[in-house]
Amino acid sequence: MPRAIFVNLPVADVAKATAFYEAIGFEKNPTFCNEQASAMVWSDSIYVMLLDHAFYRTFTNKQIIEARTHSGALLALSFDSRAEVDAITQAAIAAGGTEMHEPEDLGFMYSRAFDDLDGHGWGPFTMDMAAATRAQPAEA
Repeated sequence: MPRAIFVNLPVADVAKATAFYEAIGFEKNPTFCNEQASAMVWSDSIYVMLLDHAFYRTFTNKQIIEARTHSGALLALSFDSRAEVDAITQAAIAAGGTEMHEPEDLGFMYSRAFDDLDGHGWGPFTMDMAAATRAQPAEA
C-alpha cells in the first residue's frame, strides 16, 4: 500500500456530512461506508473518514471538541489555480459550509478558508513555488 493519510473527523450526522463532502468534490467509497462512517476520497493518497461521535469515541479516550468554537486542526488542500480554490470554497458555502475569512492573496500564494457543517476548518490554496522561493528572505 502506498503512503497515504486518513483524516478522521467526528461528525454529528454522517449522511449530511457525506453530502457536503460530495458537493465539494470528494468521492464516496461505498466499500467503507455504513450508518456510522463514510470514507471520502480526495486523491489516491488522501482520504477523509467521517465518523459519527459514538464510533469516533472508539478510537480515543479524549473528549471530542466542538469544532464550531474550538480549533483542533486546520486542513489545507492544494490546487493548480485560483479558479479551483474559488470553486471549492463556493461549493462549500452552497452546501452549507461557512467561509472563515476573506480570500488572501500573497502574490505567490492565494488561499481561502471554510468550515464544514461540523466546524472543521479547510484551507484550499494555490502556490507558485518558484515565486514563493524568491519571496523568502535570504539567509544571513
